[in-house]
Amino acid sequence: MKERKTILVVDDEASMRTNVVELLSREGYSVYEAVDGAEALKAVKSHPLNLVLLDINLPKIDGITALKEIKKDFADLPVIVFTAYGTSERAIEAMKAGAYDYLDKPFELDEFLLVVRRALTFGDLLGEVKQLRSTVSINTQLSATSQLVGISQKSQEIFKLIGRAAPSEATVLIQGESGTGKELIADAIQRHSLRKEKPFIKVDCGGLTETLLESELFGHEKGAFTGAVSQRKGRFELADGGTILLDEVNNMTPALQMKLLRVLQQKTFERVGGKDTHTVDVRIIAATNRNLEDEMKAGRFRQDLFYRLNVIHIVIPPLRDRPEDIPVLVDHYLKRIKPTQKIVVPEESLKKLMTYSWPGNVRELENVIQRALVMTQGSLITIDHLPFSSPPALGNNSGNTLLQEGFNLKSYLTTTEKNLIVEALEKTNWNRTLTAKLLNINRRLLFSKMLYYNLKQKK
Repeated sequence: MKERKTILVVDDEASMRTNVVELLSREGYSVYEAVDGAEALKAVKSHPLNLVLLDINLPKIDGITALKEIKKDFADLPVIVFTAYGTSERAIEAMKAGAYDYLDKPFELDEFLLVVRRALTFGDLLGEVKQLRSTVSINTQLSATSQLVGISQKSQEIFKLIGRAAPSEATVLIQGESGTGKELIADAIQRHSLRKEKPFIKVDCGGLTETLLESELFGHEKGAFTGAVSQRKGRFELADGGTILLDEVNNMTPALQMKLLRVLQQKTFERVGGKDTHTVDVRIIAATNRNLEDEMKAGRFRQDLFYRLNVIHIVIPPLRDRPEDIPVLVDHYLKRIKPTQKIVVPEESLKKLMTYSWPGNVRELENVIQRALVMTQGSLITIDHLPFSSPPALGNNSGNTLLQEGFNLKSYLTTTEKNLIVEALEKTNWNRTLTAKLLNINRRLLFSKMLYYNLKQKK
């Protein structure tokens, strides 16, 4: 049975407090009450809470002071502030002090319940991050690939945005460079949505031709094209009632963009080769490694479709812009890959990881950690185990050269070549022609190298 969420309601106005308590109780929440700031602080310390609803104007200890005290000991506990003056300095002060959100009195019941759900979802996301940073069981580590990791301010803002977006029905557009974790964000939104028990279908819009992608999305009738030997439902029909992720949506042709726009506006479509109109109820999450506003200005993406998709816009910053997340990510990967072994990453190695530019973002970091664990024979990852460590110049007088004990020329050259190819692929968004030009090699040789190193674009 699912655990009930526990909420503390703090308000000195008895009628207001009673109404809120009754409303939350009817929604299935477990509720505690407090009449002033002093009682609120005692309740927070006495009961395991998931959310606090706090009035600003309170006797004994005012709401702002109580909020600051709560955040000192319970930084991850979401607090929603009640105020009769939503635009006042006190409301702004409350947000600065760490309030998740504030509500004007009197408030609409639907709005109130929506904000409560968002705050609880945000608290769950912070709990996931905290769980990953602590010592967890092997089973938890094995399932941790679906969870978000990050302690930077930018990551926290994304978690908060996910918390607000997930319980709604709004379309979400996720934008970020390759390897930043767009699919993980989509997974988190779906996992915390009201459709979490319904189908979650993912489609790679960049890996298929126009005809195949149209059939994949909307299905086809028997005989619609060569190879269509039977009727087939598309991904939108399979996702009916649930959620669909359209990855690399920027790769859609204008004709497909038009059909997608119709689904967003009217929730209807026809299968390829069919005449019957089908209706679906699907929440759409779109992801792209391009700036769709630039694509729209260049005439490659429909303006009306962009505005339909861009209801909630989540921009994932590249890893180089949030280096404070790297130690937590490293710890996460070490625990997941070597759950029973304690691996130490010295300060010198960690500093190198935090100052590297990471063109491949989080995905590249994971690959580097995997390689380092293969290279090390013990429980210590030194700077020599990192593939991008800058080697000292040959022939200097310090004696600190590449030609030291254990040096392997073949391994060194192979690793360097692979890393250069990966970096070039990431810079060109995995465009093989542009990558070959950047590396000054022909496409045939590039394909051969990609096959040899098993380089595939991951979503």
